[in-house]
Amino acid sequence: MPITSSSLDGMKVAILVSDGFEQVEMTEPRKALDHAGALTLIVSPVEGRVRGWNHHDPADSFEVDVPLQSAKPEDFDALLLPGGVVNPDTLRIDEKAVAFVRAFVEAGKPIAAICHGPWTLIDAGGVKGRKMTSWPSLQADLKNAGASWSDKEVVVDQSLVTSRKPDDLPAFNREMTKAFEIAHEASIH
Repeated sequence: MPITSSSLDGMKVAILVSDGFEQVEMTEPRKALDHAGALTLIVSPVEGRVRGWNHHDPADSFEVDVPLQSAKPEDFDALLLPGGVVNPDTLRIDEKAVAFVRAFVEAGKPIAAICHGPWTLIDAGGVKGRKMTSWPSLQADLKNAGASWSDKEVVVDQSLVTSRKPDDLPAFNREMTKAFEIAHEASIH
């Protein structure tokens, strides 16, 4: 199969999660990115395996590909931040996780965050002046941090893609893949 201009072949995407992420918000975007040719790697402060959730119930565990302690943002081209309540709440108080996310923000690398995932972006200084959406309970937090929040299935602001909930995954995956493709094309030309 020939490489097309919309291919993510050679793009390396960090999926930053801790225990308690909404499983489908990690697995479905990961499938979309893998299908487009990206290499997706789970980065986590949790060692060994990290556990997802299906709403309020524990779900599957996944192997951590890169421990956060040794993860280098410069080794990645893009960042995926799944939601779930516990996951971003844990990440946003982890200095290494916040620094990892901040490095993507400062480098202008593409970031996709869904549901409660944008919470970590607040602490990383990545929301001021940005157009975003999220799970509705984050609306005040995002507005207070300087974001322009709207209740839409997906909001794209340059290389930042955000969505509200698992029902929005088809739109989120489509727009995330497009944004990552644009950034990837620019980086290889």
